[in-house]
Amino acid sequence: MSGHSKWKTNKGKKMAADAKKGALYTKIIKELTVVAREGGGNPDSNSRLRAVMQKAKEANMPADNVKMAIKRGTGELPGVVYENVTYEAYGPGGVAILVDALTDNKNRTSAELRNIMSKKGGNFAGAGSVSWMFAKKGYFLIEKSQAKEEELMDLVLEAGAEDMKSDDKNYEITTSAQNFEKVKQVIDAKGIKCQDAEVTMIPSSLIKLGGNDAKQVLSLIDTLEEHDDVQQVYANFDIPDEIMEQVSQEE
Repeated sequence: MSGHSKWKTNKGKKMAADAKKGALYTKIIKELTVVAREGGGNPDSNSRLRAVMQKAKEANMPADNVKMAIKRGTGELPGVVYENVTYEAYGPGGVAILVDALTDNKNRTSAELRNIMSKKGGNFAGAGSVSWMFAKKGYFLIEKSQAKEEELMDLVLEAGAEDMKSDDKNYEITTSAQNFEKVKQVIDAKGIKCQDAEVTMIPSSLIKLGGNDAKQVLSLIDTLEEHDDVQQVYANFDIPDEIMEQVSQEE
């Protein structure tokens, strides 16, 4: 399994805590507002909005909060205008990092993220220096207990998936961004539950890390993800399971 995907599956408790303190809600509300502004407030015709609404549902966000965020995006209610910003950086061990943010003050966000980088061993990089290492893909992570490998492979490849890999515990499926919805529909129709299902940025190659570099990278990414303006952090690290588990327990 890819390094950052493994890291995400170890963060359930942390995400639950974030939801309680409102941090996760804040990020989802911003995302709802932006995707509604860009693609309209009807989830039937706006697949990005549909995906964020599902995220809100999984986080147990009140329906009224979702509706108000969408209306602020479509202009039916007054609200703050957020801007999409992507930052490129290098972390400890030469790991490539992409940070997607939504902000109402780009200068403030840039300064705050630069401060995090300097404290955690990272550095901002020029435009294009990191992004070429990543491709926008649909991604699914499914526990092996959910389906038989051959049946699942036939199902998703017929629906347009590009690849399917497996390890001891999970299946990883990748699709083009355009085919994500189609593949998700056939998986859902079979009642197969996904640990993760999203359109994300997949690195073309991974950097193997261990020891202090591994811990520093995980600490940097964790701190970036905790920032209110940061929506997603993508990185191309590959870290052994035992270090992942150790860092998760230390949190």
